Amino acid sequence: MQELSIIQKTHDFIKWYIPILNRLPRDHKFHLGSKIINRIYELLEGLIESKFAKHKLSKLESLNVSLSILRHQTLLLQELDLISLERFEYASKTMREIGNELGGWIDQRKRSGDSETIRKSVS
Repeated sequence: MQELSIIQKTHDFIKWYIPILNRLPRDHKFHLGSKIINRIYELLEGLIESKFAKHKLSKLESLNVSLSILRHQTLLLQELDLISLERFEYASKTMREIGNELGGWIDQRKRSGDSETIRKSVS
């Protein structure tokens, strides 16, 4: 089955990142690690839901915020010396690629008038 590139990238990112997060020291694994794991799964779920949603824009913008939080949480891991610089750089690169695709999707929905549809349905 052919999947949207952003969904496949996020899926592959999860497969790479979750084993790393599961090896964090116990006190970090159950706090920051759990938050990251939950957020990254929610990101994938939200992207899949957006693929099928009639009005995508508000969901996509919310996912963009989640991705930004995920970036900061990952930065914390690196600053606390819980992941190597190489892993941090790979994670950052991957999240940047996902963010670029997400930004493009948001721009596409804005150009197609999705924001107008949302505003009319809220009024």
